[in-house]
Amino acid sequence: MPAHILIVDDDSSHRTVLRTIIEDWGYEVSEAPDGETAVAMTQERPYDTVLMDIRMGAMDGITAHKHIAKHNPSIPVLIMTAYSSINTAVIALKQGAYDYLIKPLDFDVLKLTIERMLDHTRLVEENRSLKEKGADNNQFGMVGNSDRMHELVETITTVAPTHAPVLITGESGTGKELVAKAVFQASERSCKPFVTINCAALSESLLESELFGHEKGAFTGADKRRDGLFWQADGGTIFMDEVGEIPLSLQAKLLRVLQQGELQRVGSDAILHVDIRVIAATNRDLQEEVANKTFREDLYYRLNVIGLEVPSLRERQADIPLLAEHFMKIYADKYSKNVVGFSPQAMDALVNNPWPGNIRELENTMERAVIMATAEYITDRELPASLRNSVPEPAASPRGGDLPLGDVSLENLEKRAVQAALKKHKKKVDAANALGITRATLHSKIKKYGLEEQKKK
Repeated sequence: MPAHILIVDDDSSHRTVLRTIIEDWGYEVSEAPDGETAVAMTQERPYDTVLMDIRMGAMDGITAHKHIAKHNPSIPVLIMTAYSSINTAVIALKQGAYDYLIKPLDFDVLKLTIERMLDHTRLVEENRSLKEKGADNNQFGMVGNSDRMHELVETITTVAPTHAPVLITGESGTGKELVAKAVFQASERSCKPFVTINCAALSESLLESELFGHEKGAFTGADKRRDGLFWQADGGTIFMDEVGEIPLSLQAKLLRVLQQGELQRVGSDAILHVDIRVIAATNRDLQEEVANKTFREDLYYRLNVIGLEVPSLRERQADIPLLAEHFMKIYADKYSKNVVGFSPQAMDALVNNPWPGNIRELENTMERAVIMATAEYITDRELPASLRNSVPEPAASPRGGDLPLGDVSLENLEKRAVQAALKKHKKKVDAANALGITRATLHSKIKKYGLEEQKKK
């Protein structure tokens, strides 16, 4: 079913020209002669996009857009304006309009802009549909509907009940600790301890003491015996983040815990036995580390009995709107802000950003946006400048000067509009009414474009 576009303009001739060319592009088109009519029409049905002129009689485009956005903020609105009214168009952008184009329109630019707007509408509708069906995957606290996330959750559900070691890989900020907690929560050890340690945060000597414990007097400052994290996790699970940072000297001891369940406190010859499940995570390529002799091969294979790869955010782009809304709600509640959604431009910026920092970066961005928001909807003004710059160059026209019409002239469009009206209506009076012109004007245009002669042929 073709997308449905609403053209709002009090110039009937301009509406007819736009309708003709937009229908040629394969879209369904409706018309409104003023803002008041447009508001009423958008309340009757959810158009895929609205193409709105600013200067109109009964209700101007700015006021109409404000009413449309209040009723249905998900409908992207494209403003048409003369060069002299650019400042007014900027006001529309600030209240959430998708973009604006300067008259006379460049129809190639118009087509590209409409395509981008419809892509946005499609994305919004897909996410709304998934929510209505209850299909958004929030299991284990992981938000997402992408195939990659469904595969990850299915794998977690399958492997969690076992006692096998798990190695979680993925870029920084992808949520590896959340995956580790998910494995723990779905396991038979969920009522037992869950102990975490960041192996990259401690020096070699401190890491050894933290993991294995130490006896009193084992080193300077060891004024009493201390149980290590492995001992504290006995019967439960230990999550070793950044496991690739463990020095070679400690890797043999870790392998012993994994294989025999045995450990020794620093400064002690006594062997302790523990029953623990090890879940490890790294953003390093451990196979490459093995090849470089910086990570033990036997330890790698012992850790990687079950491997879980967490996709980067750019690999699950379809999840960005859900994640953004998830974090938006969290921080709106935290800071008591009445923020309920996003403008089309803001969401475009979020979806098109490469997110090198992954989910952690997205969460920080949403916290900032909520803090900076002064209205109900987050706009691109609340996003970092680097994020706004990540969006592909908008299809909108340059902000100044008239634009060439490319290969499609207004005369050609007018001719096609007249042809279309004559073809659709048997009586010329009906064709003239459809075009918004008098019969005399229609006859002059038929003569001007030689349409009578063409009809006779």
